[in-house]
Amino acid sequence: MLKNYFKILLRNTRKNPLYMFINVFGLAVGMAVSILIFLFVQHELSYDKWNTKADRIVRVSRAWFNPDGEVSLHLGHTAPPFAPLIQSDFPEEVEAVTRMLESDPLVMHEDKKFIEDHFTFADPEIFDIFSINVLEGDAKKALQQGNGVLVSESMAKKYFGDESAMGQELRLGLGGAEFTALVSGVFEDFPDNSHFHPTFLASMQPVIMFFGGQEAFMSNFGGNSFSTYLLLNEGVDRQAFEDKLPTLIDRHMGETRSGTPMSEGTKLYLWPLEDIHLYSNLDTEIEANGDIAYVYIYLAVALFILLIACINFMNLSTARSSLRSMEVGLRKVMGADKSNLIRQFMGESFMLTTISMLLALILVYFFLPIFSDFTEKQLSLNFFQHPEFLLGIIGLIVLVGLISGSYPALFLSGFQPGKVLKGAFKAGKGHERFRSVLVVGQFAVSVVLIVAVLVVVNQLDFMQSKDLGFEKEDIVLLPASPQIEQNLLLVQDRLENHPGIKSVTISSRAPSGRLLDNQGASAELDGEITQLEIRIADIDVGHNFLKTYGIPLVAGRDFDVLRASDSTEAFILNETAVREIGWESAEEAIGKQFYYGSKRGFITGVMKDFHFESLHQPIVPIVFEIGQNGNNLMSIKIDASQREETLAYLKEEWATLRPNFPFEPRFVDQGFNEQYAAEQRVKTIFTFFSGLAVLISILGLLGLVTFATAQRTREIGIRKVMGAETGNILLLLGKDFLKLVGIGFLIAIPVSWFGMNSWLEDFAFHIGISWTVFLFAGLIAGLIAGITVMSQSLKAAWADPVKSIKSE
Repeated sequence: MLKNYFKILLRNTRKNPLYMFINVFGLAVGMAVSILIFLFVQHELSYDKWNTKADRIVRVSRAWFNPDGEVSLHLGHTAPPFAPLIQSDFPEEVEAVTRMLESDPLVMHEDKKFIEDHFTFADPEIFDIFSINVLEGDAKKALQQGNGVLVSESMAKKYFGDESAMGQELRLGLGGAEFTALVSGVFEDFPDNSHFHPTFLASMQPVIMFFGGQEAFMSNFGGNSFSTYLLLNEGVDRQAFEDKLPTLIDRHMGETRSGTPMSEGTKLYLWPLEDIHLYSNLDTEIEANGDIAYVYIYLAVALFILLIACINFMNLSTARSSLRSMEVGLRKVMGADKSNLIRQFMGESFMLTTISMLLALILVYFFLPIFSDFTEKQLSLNFFQHPEFLLGIIGLIVLVGLISGSYPALFLSGFQPGKVLKGAFKAGKGHERFRSVLVVGQFAVSVVLIVAVLVVVNQLDFMQSKDLGFEKEDIVLLPASPQIEQNLLLVQDRLENHPGIKSVTISSRAPSGRLLDNQGASAELDGEITQLEIRIADIDVGHNFLKTYGIPLVAGRDFDVLRASDSTEAFILNETAVREIGWESAEEAIGKQFYYGSKRGFITGVMKDFHFESLHQPIVPIVFEIGQNGNNLMSIKIDASQREETLAYLKEEWATLRPNFPFEPRFVDQGFNEQYAAEQRVKTIFTFFSGLAVLISILGLLGLVTFATAQRTREIGIRKVMGAETGNILLLLGKDFLKLVGIGFLIAIPVSWFGMNSWLEDFAFHIGISWTVFLFAGLIAGLIAGITVMSQSLKAAWADPVKSIKSE
């Protein structure tokens, strides 16, 4: 029977090669796109599942609240005392705890010197919690030694080549100090689907000493830089346990200065390990996470394109029904019942789907390396390592075969043999309407994707061109050092003597970074010093920071290097801080007393609001003060016309300013652009896949128009003989199809508006969706559809009418 179905399929292919090409190629492209996206989604959903105890591991995060209960800051990191305190206070719930602190020291071995940004200090218990494959050495013992360090396989190869890493020494430069670490173990590189990837694991002992010893370390509730993980005991209810944590905060942190429990202003949360990558986009993360919203978006795109391809199959199969009506009639006369015919047509559908899948797999293997590079994921379609992928492919064939073949099979098997054999067969209006609905659906999806592309492009253009309130162009960022900070005036004079350097300053953070520091503030309001319940982000800066970045003042004055008191008493706020504190104007704030942390002083200036962070974030209250230490970034404003010469000069000077330290300059505007990498990927994916969706839709429309034109060849010939002009023929053939495209456009407007409006809400600052976006999307879809319809209509209209009349 299958052999017979295959023969019929080959016969129909020889008779209608264009129809077969459109069906097979459309399905192949749709399934190839779906497989690529499903591989990406599967990878995203697999994060951290490689840990054998993943279902019991949680990460602790910490949030702070404004008086109105709104979250003002939520960090994926906590202070160092929390991990041991949680374990000691809740031994029945917690089996093990560990802390990690990532740093970026200069790592040196012989002539090799690199800044390593995934260098991680950790407690030995990290090996009790995570499934880290230690290849050499005693891992826990290594982290119990003050100078012990384990290196990943890739780092061992990078620093020691083919030599054994065990027992080798590494020199570490961190915070202006240098110390030696002893390699005591080698571990396997963390897999790609891990939410963190340490390249070194070092003992926590040097960190404890840096904080002033164990007692100071355990009383430091303000240093929220540590990733804290818990291994819960079997059967522990995570939410019930989380609800107990406020009692720990109140027990060990007490009350605020106003007498309220500390748990009213700060709270600890427990994140399941497997949820971190897709659900935990907090104010700090070890690495940039994914987003479940984008997973849903990519899945929707895959399903849309697959649906469009299936619609093509159904449309073309039912449109060609009259060509197979005689075949169906004869089979029924010969004794075939409806179930036999359904099996035949479904069999043909599955054969076509299988052929399309083979072509799709070829396309996937060809484009998978490109797609992997683009998504920055290690994606593979390896049936030996992942036999479940084969089941997925078979499932996709079955799904597509059923969707694309079910309606044509039911439709074709329902012909009445008496009418068919008398030549009286005509498809009912219900079938015509259903086919019209499918065409409308195709173009509605295509227009939705085109609108998505236009909105994403406009939002990216908006973010990249928006005036941020300061000069972000041509500012080079380099890591400062305590020596540079102590001799800043000399360094400034030396560098600014070069004609390509306009200004040099230092700071604790630079624009495009996150505003995370908060030391608590009080201000003079109505003649009294009032403790503020709002979070004001603190940035230590050099005296000429505002000049270097071109940040304008709206009241007061800038820091003055000639006024010694400015280094100890002066504060500059932004406009948002002035409003949040409660002063009516910037001018009113000038001269008011202001306490920040342990520092007392006066407001000397108010700067205009500017976007220190990305446009995902709202503008928050900011205070600038002259930093005494910890200014670890140097900002250098250069002349754009002398860019290359100036960078070459800075590289030479760097060898003197920071000997042995690699020269790796970054630009501020580059940092802002990197923050929108996810949106850039969405733009590229939407552009590419919407193009494919339109292409598949056009292929289907081309097949339908070609078939409809062929069915009316004799009618067109007679009309031409009777005097019909080319324009009349074009209108006759094209109006029905273009009407369907128009209806699809109208349906797409509210759907695309709702979807893209929801996407834009992720940005604190975003564009509005203009009606011109929908108009432009409609024009694109209409123009492409019009050209497709017109190309086939003109071919029929220009044909010799005599030959057309003889064609039937």
